[in-house]
Amino acid sequence: MTKKIDIFDSTLRDGSQGEGISFSVQDKIHIVEALDDLGVNYIEAGNPGSNPKDMEFFQKAKELKLKTARLVAFGSTRRKDIACSEDANLTSLLSAETEDVCIFGKTWDFQVTDILHATLDENLEMIRDTCAYLKGKGRNVMFDAEHFFTGYAANKDYALASLNAAVEGGASVLCLCETKGGAMLGECADAVKAAFEKFGDKVKIGIHTHNDSGLAVANSLVAVENGATHVQGVLLGFGERTGNANLSTIIANLQLKMGYECIPSDCMEKLTPICHRIAEIANIPLEAGMPYVGQNAFAHKAGMHIDAVLKNPFAYEHITPETVGNERVFLMSEVAGRSMIIEKIKKFDSSIQKSDPVVAEIIAKVKQLEHEGYQFEGADGSFELLVRKLIGKYQPFFNLHYYKVSGEKPLVEEGLYSFAHLKVDVEGNTRVAAGEGKGQINALDVALRQALEPFYPAVNNIHLTDYKVRVLDGKSATASRVRVLIESTDGTDSWTTVGVSCDLVEASWFALVDSFEYKLIKDLEKRFNKLM
Repeated sequence: MTKKIDIFDSTLRDGSQGEGISFSVQDKIHIVEALDDLGVNYIEAGNPGSNPKDMEFFQKAKELKLKTARLVAFGSTRRKDIACSEDANLTSLLSAETEDVCIFGKTWDFQVTDILHATLDENLEMIRDTCAYLKGKGRNVMFDAEHFFTGYAANKDYALASLNAAVEGGASVLCLCETKGGAMLGECADAVKAAFEKFGDKVKIGIHTHNDSGLAVANSLVAVENGATHVQGVLLGFGERTGNANLSTIIANLQLKMGYECIPSDCMEKLTPICHRIAEIANIPLEAGMPYVGQNAFAHKAGMHIDAVLKNPFAYEHITPETVGNERVFLMSEVAGRSMIIEKIKKFDSSIQKSDPVVAEIIAKVKQLEHEGYQFEGADGSFELLVRKLIGKYQPFFNLHYYKVSGEKPLVEEGLYSFAHLKVDVEGNTRVAAGEGKGQINALDVALRQALEPFYPAVNNIHLTDYKVRVLDGKSATASRVRVLIESTDGTDSWTTVGVSCDLVEASWFALVDSFEYKLIKDLEKRFNKLM
């Protein structure tokens, strides 16, 4: 029989401690809904005793109708010399009214004596009392054994005694926390095995790792192999310091490679889309190289690799991308071969064959441009326009006469005011337009929109979502060539374009023009296809 692993997501609690992460109450609601859609078992949603925002969330969350997930409120054991019934944090924990609560307590003797300034016996009583009190209030209690692996290495007997106190108090889960993130695989295996042998017949053993040594995922898998059936982490792995265990990787590894059930099988194909959804809510880019769900997880660049994958993906892919809701990507570059070119071209001209002379022409042009500093693997929009120009499926939507940009520092107000002035021909008409912006590129963007909008209203739907500048030759100082990448969206599709020049404004102009023309040509083809 397939062994079930409980997945406990802490994006909203431990994940929120990561640099640059800040969730509004509504953000937290949306993340809960996304995680529930994925099919995780538990969602640790915050500490109601720590701040008003978490308390507000728990009040609003009572109205949620979740399909699979159970909300968990987080807190600590009672304070020293205070009864549970008089502890403000425990009162707040109960007010969240979740059926499940997770409390953390000390299992490392150093932390007890030097940080809590308590005796070892006092700490055991704090753990036992708190678990018993919460269980008596009808809660399912999970105990986070903080610093367990460090404590186990320093004083094995006391670390295990701390777990025993939680069991005696009525905890149903002992989650072993690798709080400092420094344990090696063997250390993790030995400690989990010891806990499982002593308590595994009474309660579930859990694992909670951090990534300070780059082993958070590996240690989580090792823990499962040694008896853990409850895995905590953060879906995208962010968190304090170097982050938490990445649950998207753990779930896929356990379920697809190791024969465990973590989420419903029909939810596995939601993994990538939900990771993207949560990254959007958190307002962070999803790391391109993240296993299984990253943009580059199934990306191929070398020509020989691409040729083999087109013949049989099993040659270079450990799973099919669709299994986790991702897709295969072929990166355009100077090392890509004819197979790659054909695969790209077929998206808009299925008649081109591998032996056609234009394929060699395209490859030669790509190699030349990449030698000059262009990079097409991250700029599919510009690559498609390049191919269209070479195969005769391109038409310019406007022609530039000139542009002029300037900037000045105002004497009174703060900031830099920039201005752009340009002249273009559009459908036989000459347009002169001007724009003001926060920087010269922004002003140029505004001016171009002013010139094109009467003829192409769709430009108002184009939004620039990212702008990157890379200096290609630092030795030339301010005369260095630069590469500009612009990512754009119309609310439905996203595309990236590139420009290269010794002049930052010109490089930005090239990328900006490609961005607009890519959108306009796509819209033109959609209208044509509807008429056919």
